Amino acid sequence: LHLYLYLHYLHKERTDIFMEKSTSKINAKTITMNALAIAMVCVLTMFPQIPIPLGYMHLGNCCILLAGSFFGPVTGLVAGGIGSAMADLITGYPQWIIPTLIIKSIMGLAMGAICQKKGERCKMASARTLLASLAAIVIMISGYFVGGSILYGNVVTGAAQIPGLTLEGVIGIILFYVIGFAFEAAKLPKLIANLKATR
Repeated sequence: LHLYLYLHYLHKERTDIFMEKSTSKINAKTITMNALAIAMVCVLTMFPQIPIPLGYMHLGNCCILLAGSFFGPVTGLVAGGIGSAMADLITGYPQWIIPTLIIKSIMGLAMGAICQKKGERCKMASARTLLASLAAIVIMISGYFVGGSILYGNVVTGAAQIPGLTLEGVIGIILFYVIGFAFEAAKLPKLIANLKATR
């Protein structure tokens, strides 16, 4: 009985150690991927910036679409919300930090949730990917319209952003496809899938 209890204790200890190491590995890889995505969104939201009514145009949307499609809805949410909000803070748009955090988080989440069919990787040439990117951009445009209308107390003022945001969204989708197809050609989605599988 004592021997059985001792062996059971050793087995439990080994299992706990393995689980702890495995959890640390998962956390390290997840944090690294999310941090990289956040940094990419933040940098491309900051540079370049083209002024439009109530804000600015930028290339960060492309990175949000890429993060959601290749890394999934959680990374899309985290990168879109935090990366974009950080850019607003750093570049002098503090009034937009909370709206941006909400809008871009939902945008990245929607991109990943629609694009990545359960158990399958995102495919750039699929109708699902096109639908996901269009839905994400519509969320962005409508979100900033509502946010601008609330912040400035005027629907007309909020609507003044729509042409610039639409152009920004179209450019973001074009860049998303250009870079996304390049990533597919380089087998990057497969590499990402393997990383997730070995976590």
